[in-house]
Amino acid sequence: MRTALTIAGSDSSGGAGIQADIKTMMAHGVYAMSAIAALTAQNTTGVTDIMEVTPHFLAEQLDCIFTDIVPDAIKTGMVASSSLIDTIAEKLIQYDAKNVVIDPVMVATSGAKLISDEAIETLKTKLLPLATVITPNIPEAQVLSGMKIETKEEMEQAAKHIYDTYGCAVLLKGGHQINDANDLLYSKNGAEWFYGKRIDNPNTHGTGCTLSSAIASNLAKGCDLTTAVKKAKNYISLALGAMLDLGKGSGPMNHAFAIDGEF
Repeated sequence: MRTALTIAGSDSSGGAGIQADIKTMMAHGVYAMSAIAALTAQNTTGVTDIMEVTPHFLAEQLDCIFTDIVPDAIKTGMVASSSLIDTIAEKLIQYDAKNVVIDPVMVATSGAKLISDEAIETLKTKLLPLATVITPNIPEAQVLSGMKIETKEEMEQAAKHIYDTYGCAVLLKGGHQINDANDLLYSKNGAEWFYGKRIDNPNTHGTGCTLSSAIASNLAKGCDLTTAVKKAKNYISLALGAMLDLGKGSGPMNHAFAIDGEF
């Protein structure tokens, strides 16, 4: 069985973060492991509190994982402090980590900034150059590229700039701001568009976490990057299409839509 590691925060309501990552990896038939960077008190209506772990404790978790069950792929989610990002980068280098998918969670869809300027700089200089692929949304790509993105052409320009600057492939998520479910992958092969069908489902909590985990799972199983992205987008569409409806806010997807069997 192939293995994957998520380094992210815990979502107490189970729709995003570590919980979404583990569900996604399991749905892909990959053995999931986690290093928790923060605990959050949250539900479908919002986050009420966050408690970060110490850099030492995060390092201990990563040492325990890499010295025993080596992950075939790694994904990182929201890591809010510069010291924790430093720790992750150090350990990925120490253990020569492969198939690293970074979801650079910096800016909420609403436009609110989620991490400090110092942490953003550490993310740029230390973590992004270690990535196989990063999965920013439009606001995050604007921060990384320093460019305004309002058109399909500007998406391509920004993705190329990020690729040239940090040396990692970029899956720039179009989202509702520009072109609905159409995403752009920019890699050594140039620009490649993935066209998706808009699914009328308001329950989209954890879609970014789920997408990056699905890509990591597919890379762990030996898929090339284009195939990994294509399969991951299909998984997201079907998980949204299952129309799970839980909670009073933007609810979670059904990560287990394709799991059947006796148990």
